[in-house]
Amino acid sequence: MSRAGLPLGRVPLDRGLVGPRERTSAWWQIDWVIAGSALLLSLLGSLLVWSATKPRLVDAGDDPNTFFKRHLLNLAIGLVLCAVVTVVDYRALRAYAPFVYIASCLGLVAVLLVGTTINGAHSWIVIGGGFQVQPSEFAKVALVAGMAVLLAERRTQEGATRSRDVPLVLALAAVPLGLVMLQPDLGTAMVFVFTVFGVLLLAGAPARWLVGLVFAGVLVVFGAVQLGVLKEYQIERFKAFTQQDQDTLGAAYNITQARIAIGNGGLTGTGLFKGTQTTGKFVPEQQTDFVFTVAGEELGLVGAGGIILLFGLLLWRTLRLAGRSPDLFGRLIAGGVACWFAFQTFVNIGMTLGIMPITGLPLPFVSYGGSAMFANWMAIGLLLNVGRWRVQ
Repeated sequence: MSRAGLPLGRVPLDRGLVGPRERTSAWWQIDWVIAGSALLLSLLGSLLVWSATKPRLVDAGDDPNTFFKRHLLNLAIGLVLCAVVTVVDYRALRAYAPFVYIASCLGLVAVLLVGTTINGAHSWIVIGGGFQVQPSEFAKVALVAGMAVLLAERRTQEGATRSRDVPLVLALAAVPLGLVMLQPDLGTAMVFVFTVFGVLLLAGAPARWLVGLVFAGVLVVFGAVQLGVLKEYQIERFKAFTQQDQDTLGAAYNITQARIAIGNGGLTGTGLFKGTQTTGKFVPEQQTDFVFTVAGEELGLVGAGGIILLFGLLLWRTLRLAGRSPDLFGRLIAGGVACWFAFQTFVNIGMTLGIMPITGLPLPFVSYGGSAMFANWMAIGLLLNVGRWRVQ
């Protein structure tokens, strides 16, 4: 008999091989709600991208499945990156974060030196074969990880963030933010700002700092408009947002066509590949910025609503993870990713509905784009890594 009063070789049922910390299989540790939601969104995105690009490729005499294949390839690479980030030791993530941050800043500098201008933004580095890299997408991951490390390392105990920590976070964010504004990429800059604000709020920053940041943001936007920092096409986008019924063939053309496409879908949609606005190529940049219009027209309110519900499920589970994280680092990682995804999703869908100005932000996981897909899945990898160490 053992000292516990059990026969030798016997293990108590509540302590054996199925304990949460004793499960060696990674399958037991994955948050399948987060992973599954992101995967479903990516697969739905492949169908929407396929439908959006097929008519244009057919008319050009090219392979009608080109973008569909590339989207799936991007997804496959993104899943590999996600797996790598997921299995990295949790403590090593904190050690690697500064190097990732520095690499992302160097990438943003490289864009300014050797980058290519597309749709008014000098944001891409052409690598050949029809592929481009957008370093600002990876900077989102780096910024979230960098802020989490900085705040977690300086915090000696759970409680309100000390006031002197806030300027350090702002200085950390100012470098990539300034480089992005030089491109200029206003949409990504807005994501940075909202993510920084959300992380500081989650970390318990003093209210006076948060209120001050809001006022500072308003002053910066007003000053940028008055001083001519914004490009002419960016100003035209804001004018089109405020005057959507004017110049419908000019500055407001994108918004007008997007609303027509979504309204054409009705409750159940016209069916995949059967949307008149989509097959007629009326909506510009439909595989990237306006991919949600394909869902609205061809899948209807039911399909488009299903996509929104998947995003809601992903964000709910991410915020739940933030609340169950074992330390401040994990909590801020999850909270930062949630702020990033929530803001970008709201802005993208909002601009297709005419309730937000056009900013050029893609819909996470759904829109076509390699850099965005890679960065999104790296963020999912961070969440899954934190989830492996969550409070059980």
